Amino acid sequence: MVSAAGVWARAESGAWAKTEAGSAANAADTAAKQDAPLAGVVNVNTASAEQLALLPGVGPARASAIIAHRTKNGAFKKPEDLIAVSGIGERAFERLRPYVAVSGETTAVPRR
Repeated sequence: MVSAAGVWARAESGAWAKTEAGSAANAADTAAKQDAPLAGVVNVNTASAEQLALLPGVGPARASAIIAHRTKNGAFKKPEDLIAVSGIGERAFERLRPYVAVSGETTAVPRR
């Protein structure tokens, strides 16, 4: 939706966000960031079970499965390798993708 004062766009969560100037894509991106469950990323190669559980849709069972997979098979080479973990399919991975790293530090903190 476009108004004289800016652009409104709906994020996947259903929330509306407004930008003063720019495209609907920018407004949607802003709304998505505001609705994001995390700020930062989780390095799936070094994260503890508690850190992995910060990821959307990952609880103790999936965190344990991720750790078991990396212990058995070695480090994840790319984020998409998570699809090989039992309990993580394409749809679950798409929710995780923005918050997954395979190198660097885990910087994720929950948004309040």
